[in-house]
Amino acid sequence: MSNGKVETIIKNGIATVQFMHPQSNSLPGTLLMSLAAEIEKAGNNNDAKVIVLKSEGEKTFCAGASFDELISISDLATGKKFFSGFAAVINAMRKAPKFVIARVQGKAVGGGVGLAAAADYTLATEAAQAKLSELNVGIGPFVVGPAVERKIGTSAFSSMSINAGEWMSAEWAREKGLYVNVYPTIAELDKAVDELAGKLAQSNPEAMAMLKKVFWQGTDDWDKLLSERAEMSGKLVLSEFTRNFIEKFKQGVR
Repeated sequence: MSNGKVETIIKNGIATVQFMHPQSNSLPGTLLMSLAAEIEKAGNNNDAKVIVLKSEGEKTFCAGASFDELISISDLATGKKFFSGFAAVINAMRKAPKFVIARVQGKAVGGGVGLAAAADYTLATEAAQAKLSELNVGIGPFVVGPAVERKIGTSAFSSMSINAGEWMSAEWAREKGLYVNVYPTIAELDKAVDELAGKLAQSNPEAMAMLKKVFWQGTDDWDKLLSERAEMSGKLVLSEFTRNFIEKFKQGVR
């Protein structure tokens, strides 16, 4: 539990992939690879017609990269491997021949925004503020960038990337297309997710798989692209700026 967990439950044609980490659902490398593997397995399981991605808890959907792991990175190969975990999750969501619904019940930071953007349909609560904080840490949203830019457009992506310290409201995220809809409470969010997933579980799997290909047309180069982006982040995380920032953050100095 100290390292988090990922579990999948398939019921009535709905594969619910749920992750958790005690540090605000942040994502260390092992959890990222487990998450990617579970999404891929659900995509290949004939008993699953639709995939719901969710996290435990109420306040935070996903806090992005694990700072504990970031500060432990000491060479480029390790850095690239870590950020390749985010690439693996995004590509698993992209390639799954089933729609992925993201349930964003709380704040999304960095890689968490990437997960919300890589889903085919994202629903959230009014508390689900979003922030791309990577530049503040000395890196940038390179790996998640293609998914976020594809979903909300270059202008909104640039705004989030440059103003890395500002929380964007859930309503802003809805207006830009990151979220399809937002709900006042988690209970109302869950009702909406359950209703949509239930309908899709009864829909034509072949038609949904074909639609998915249409939606993601033009992203065939993402395996290579996101790998290159992971190397960029892996290089920057070794910088003195980033290492000093993370150390100060861990000590509670902002």
